[in-house]
Amino acid sequence: MLTLDEMLSRSLLTPEQHAEIGAWTRQARTPEAIMAMPEPLWRALSLASMLMNVDADLQQPPCFEHAEP
Repeated sequence: MLTLDEMLSRSLLTPEQHAEIGAWTRQARTPEAIMAMPEPLWRALSLASMLMNVDADLQQPPCFEHAEP
């Protein structure tokens, strides 16, 4: 939900899209249910994700730092 809130604060989603996507993801019980989001909402979410470069974190190598005891 924080990512959706950031998309809204950056004006990448309208308040209506933010509310509708939030409602959809809260009621979806499975990844498949989320993927069944209506096309206009899915497009808005995809575009906002691309503009925020959300996938960049997935392309970074993992950080394996560990704290000293």
